[in-house]
Amino acid sequence: MAEPDVRLSVLIVCYRSRETIGRVSSALAAQTVRRAEILVLENGSPDGERVSADQLPEGARLIESETNLGFAPGNNRLARESTGDWLVLLNPDAFPEPDWLEQMLAATTRWPDAAMFGCTQRAYGAPGVLDGAGDVYHASGLPYRAGYGREMEPPPEGETFAACGAAMLIRRDLFEDLGGFDEDYFCYVEDVDLAFRARLLGHRAVQVRDAVVEHIGYGSSGRRSEFAAYHGARNRLWTFFKNMPWPLLILLAPVHLLATFALWLSAIRHGQFMLFGRAMRDGFAAWPRLMEKRREIQARRRTGMLAVARMMAWNPLRLFTRSPHIRHPR
Repeated sequence: MAEPDVRLSVLIVCYRSRETIGRVSSALAAQTVRRAEILVLENGSPDGERVSADQLPEGARLIESETNLGFAPGNNRLARESTGDWLVLLNPDAFPEPDWLEQMLAATTRWPDAAMFGCTQRAYGAPGVLDGAGDVYHASGLPYRAGYGREMEPPPEGETFAACGAAMLIRRDLFEDLGGFDEDYFCYVEDVDLAFRARLLGHRAVQVRDAVVEHIGYGSSGRRSEFAAYHGARNRLWTFFKNMPWPLLILLAPVHLLATFALWLSAIRHGQFMLFGRAMRDGFAAWPRLMEKRREIQARRRTGMLAVARMMAWNPLRLFTRSPHIRHPR
């Protein structure tokens, strides 16, 4: 393939990623599209688990932080240091196929009006099992990775609500216009929030079937960890109340609160009832700042309520089965 005219910046935020970054580096070195700058943030890992420059591809730039900035602030920092027209976000435990970047760039030609692109994520070490095929936003205000943990074929290429931040492509000017990720999130749901804010400005996200990565997932925290549970619960709440347009907010707020309460009760099974309560307390404690952000976001909104509603999944079965929700497939 001829090298692209656009400039690419690959951004990798690493925390306790010493065991996986070597494979990521090899996968990037094997890409059919190679003219991309690579920026890696060593994000405050403990001694013995820090990423070093000799583990990175030739020409990659290592930036070090002594403290854990979080996924959202970490990517924002790398974006400020980068020069590409397109930002390529890649987790340090996501291993792209050799034509991953090529397929993602080809999709930008097929979808010239889209500014965000996600890819097929296969579960590492589990042949035939998906790790994700686009982020779906359910009308209950609960986002999920489509197909997560299911043995199924990925959906056709088409528009999805959000691209998963584990392996995505976003136009730099849009990322900057949005102010990057909301740094208050620290980690989890920040990609859905970013895409929601972009959608309110009239931008679209596309899920690219033939661009593939293998993803371990929850590599630095663990799926059921207290860290993941706390930030997921708090950040879901923020994403809903910050971004949902009127009058959908009035219509769906009772549904969202009921769904949140159900998740709170289910947290008992994992010994995290009190933890979930702290997440809710801290989420609502930030209400004044949250409403200030909401006013700014809604004042800029250019997308109608019905257009937002059409991109959400409404069938409860989709939520329970983590079914993909693709519109305008090709």
